[in-house]
Amino acid sequence: MKLIYITNARIPTEKAHGIQIMQMCEAFTNAGNEVELVLPQRLNYIKGDPFEYYGVERNFKIKKLPCLDLIPLDRYLGKLSLWIQAISFNFFVFPYLLLKKADIIYTRDKFLLPLCLLKKNIVYEAHDFPKNYFLYLPFLNRLRGMVVITHKLEEFFVKNGIPKNKILVAPDGVDLEKFDIKENQEECRKKLNLPLDKKIVLYTGHLYEWKGATTLAASSVSLDEDTFIIFVGGTKEDIERFKSEILNLKSKIWVVGHRPHGEIPYWLKAADVLVLPNSAKEEISKFWTSPIKMFEYMASKRPIMASDLPSIREILNENNSILVEPDNPEVLAEGIKNALENFEFSASIANQAFQDIQNYTWQKRVKKILEFINL
Repeated sequence: MKLIYITNARIPTEKAHGIQIMQMCEAFTNAGNEVELVLPQRLNYIKGDPFEYYGVERNFKIKKLPCLDLIPLDRYLGKLSLWIQAISFNFFVFPYLLLKKADIIYTRDKFLLPLCLLKKNIVYEAHDFPKNYFLYLPFLNRLRGMVVITHKLEEFFVKNGIPKNKILVAPDGVDLEKFDIKENQEECRKKLNLPLDKKIVLYTGHLYEWKGATTLAASSVSLDEDTFIIFVGGTKEDIERFKSEILNLKSKIWVVGHRPHGEIPYWLKAADVLVLPNSAKEEISKFWTSPIKMFEYMASKRPIMASDLPSIREILNENNSILVEPDNPEVLAEGIKNALENFEFSASIANQAFQDIQNYTWQKRVKKILEFINL
């Protein structure tokens, strides 16, 4: 089967969707398909070969189409820069796909849904419930199928007119081999120049408000002096904003910034506790997200602290993590202390999480999607 995966994304990117896109294309190819990834030709301060950057096999093609990339001027143009970039990309995408033969066109971009008027083989992967839903409904009803990342997101679409048999729930996943590193905790800390005599609480990913990073930072006030919180990830702009917000907490916090994905297994293994502090204040966090970091945490064999939210409970529970009230720094701090002080309990939940993650590889996710597509 020939599959074209098309997405309006800057790749490589410091954002998690880049990991998902590249891993899915690799997995689709390893399942016996001919895959082409179609991307916009955009300005990118992250240099390097995408295959090397994400550590995936060079077993699929990448095609870049022109677009008018004004996103670097968004401070002057606002959302207009995003619209111009997306519309200009679509201007080249539509004729390109009309001339290309493919069994399946796979996308995770709402702006590309009008392709359904021209093609009957579109599969859409939804990561949120779109605003102005009525504008998208005519296209959604014409899809070959829809993949969603949580059951709650499936409920939203079914309640709003999409037949349940047209939707597959497929949470995100992880490449277990990449996180099966030989180095122990001490060796990872030495490799990353981290202190050997501190308890390390670690967060990876973006610093958006709904990710709960500020809640984790605020919890440092209630932690012991020998407990150190590290944030790995974020854009330059978000890091600057975040640092200004936590100005009075810097003695216990280290903001590392974005690191290549190949480094992440070492950061995770260097930690004593991994935290997923999502906020309950936004629907994307409460109901829709399937954080890639959650699956990577589970693969790292380290105890996980997470916000008790419906989206998170689809994967985590009391047997494989410590779930706490979201948006509450004091409660989060108590949970962290519990994980640090109760070694046997922490080892137990980390082991259970590792057993559970065996069901959430990219290859298994692709197998489910292909079976669904070919029904």
